[in-house]
Amino acid sequence: MTRSADKVTRFDADLVESAIAEGRRQHRTGRQQLEYWARVGRALTSHESASVARIESAVNGDRPTTDLTEPEGRAFNAAIRARVGEHLATADYRETLKERGTTTVALDDDGRMIEYRPDGTTRIVDEE
Repeated sequence: MTRSADKVTRFDADLVESAIAEGRRQHRTGRQQLEYWARVGRALTSHESASVARIESAVNGDRPTTDLTEPEGRAFNAAIRARVGEHLATADYRETLKERGTTTVALDDDGRMIEYRPDGTTRIVDEE
């Protein structure tokens, strides 16, 4: 089997750290562990089975989790953790809170605390 050219991609730091730790236990590099996890996930999701359908149904809120078997419940929990992580990475809570009239604060690239007001103005919060 010939190996195609590698593609550059980014992963969450916690996922990479977990892959490195698990890779050590499995005698793999962090990269090899990530590739292993990706292949296992691809294999599991590419074979539509009754169990996969039941898990997806529960994840979508169409089936009570109490209907799942214990192994399906573990897979359900893993799927939910993955979805929450994906949504947290792209969520823009500042805009949502601005629409509600809530002032927020965040650190800028220089480590200064910036106050973001609902009217669109900002100010640097002084250290006191």
